[in-house]
Amino acid sequence: MGEVTKTRTGQGKFLLGGFLIVAAIVYLIASSTQAAAQYYLTIDELFARGEDLGDRDIKISGVVDGDTIQYDIKNLTLRFTIANVPADLDEIEEAGGLAEALHIALEDPQGTRLEVEYIGVMPDLLRHEAQAIVTGRMGEDGIFHADELLLKCPTRYEGDIPLQAEGG
Repeated sequence: MGEVTKTRTGQGKFLLGGFLIVAAIVYLIASSTQAAAQYYLTIDELFARGEDLGDRDIKISGVVDGDTIQYDIKNLTLRFTIANVPADLDEIEEAGGLAEALHIALEDPQGTRLEVEYIGVMPDLLRHEAQAIVTGRMGEDGIFHADELLLKCPTRYEGDIPLQAEGG
């Protein structure tokens, strides 16, 4: 009888250990999937949410106004303005694609704009009508202070439209 008890105890420990390993793997997969999901806010959504965003990092998508690009090479400080691009994929398709939607967004004198400041080397793709995705925080000075800057040339990435966060 003693050996049967030892076998059951050994099986129980093995099953408990296996369960804990599986639970840890499921947790790691779920948390990394959530972190990898990349959602972007439009400039309009940023201003609509305002203080609801608190002190956390956010991603904003917009189109670069090339006339506003200023780069201080001594301090590695880059400043430029981005214009709001609609989040609605149907609206982008209706405009004639992403490149045309970016162009239309810059031409709209009533469109919402956001000044961005980035400290670092000026990227080669920073140009007029490039799609910019910036990660950072809104400053009390009304300037978006970006820690990360991703630029996409709309003609190269015509079908690559970022996912927008659902408003609410």
